[in-house]
Amino acid sequence: QVQLVESGGGLVQPGGSLRLSCAASGMIISIYEMGWYRQGPGQQRELVARIFSTGVDNYADTVKGRFSVSRNNAKNTIYLQMNSLKPEDTAGYYCYGDQIKDGSQIFRSWGQGTDVTVST
Repeated sequence: QVQLVESGGGLVQPGGSLRLSCAASGMIISIYEMGWYRQGPGQQRELVARIFSTGVDNYADTVKGRFSVSRNNAKNTIYLQMNSLKPEDTAGYYCYGDQIKDGSQIFRSWGQGTDVTVST
C-alpha cells in the first residue's frame, strides 16, 4: 500500500494562489495515475485534476486554465498549483494514487484530505 500525505491547504482570498502537495511513501512502485478529487459543501465529489506516469495531465472544465499538476519524481510528490482561486473552489481536496498490483489488480490509495477555503 501507498500512503499519501497531503499538505498546502488553507485560507486564501479570491484571486489568490495555493499549491497543494501529495507525497507518496511506502510501496510507491507501479503508480500510474495520481490526482485530486474535491468535494465542496453541498456538492458532488468531482475529479479536478490528474497526472499519469507518462506526464500527461488533464483537468476538469471548472479549473482548466487555472490549475496545473506537476511532479517531482525524486520526492515522490505531485503538486497542484491553484491560481486565480474562486470561492467555488472551496472544498476538501483529496489526493489519490492508483497502482497495479499482483499483475492486474488496481488499487486506489487516498490522502487524508486538505481543506481549501477561498473567501474574503
